[in-house]
Amino acid sequence: MSFALKSAALVSLAIATPALAHHGWSSYDADKTIRVTAPLSAVKWGNPHGTARVAWQGKTWNVILAPPTRMRARGLTRAMLVSRRPVTLIGYPRRDGAAEMRIEAVVAGDKRIELR
Repeated sequence: MSFALKSAALVSLAIATPALAHHGWSSYDADKTIRVTAPLSAVKWGNPHGTARVAWQGKTWNVILAPPTRMRARGLTRAMLVSRRPVTLIGYPRRDGAAEMRIEAVVAGDKRIELR
């Protein structure tokens, strides 16, 4: 195998690996909408999507947000998701019972932002 062909194969693999590691939305139960009003912790604003944590029902839940570009385009800013500031999260829990939710909308103050 030529050096160029090997290099191209390695580059292709390197690009595809992050996509394989990312989860799909089918692992969330869209038939069970949950609504949580609580302060966030560990807020991260990054790709492929933002994340946070929230204490709810005696557990620490992982919160899966939208990509930063979509959040900004819809009017959700980093300042609205400051740690320890209460927000309302509307979304779907994981089907397997893990303490994780995919967020469809965020209510920060008097503003509701649709993320999907």
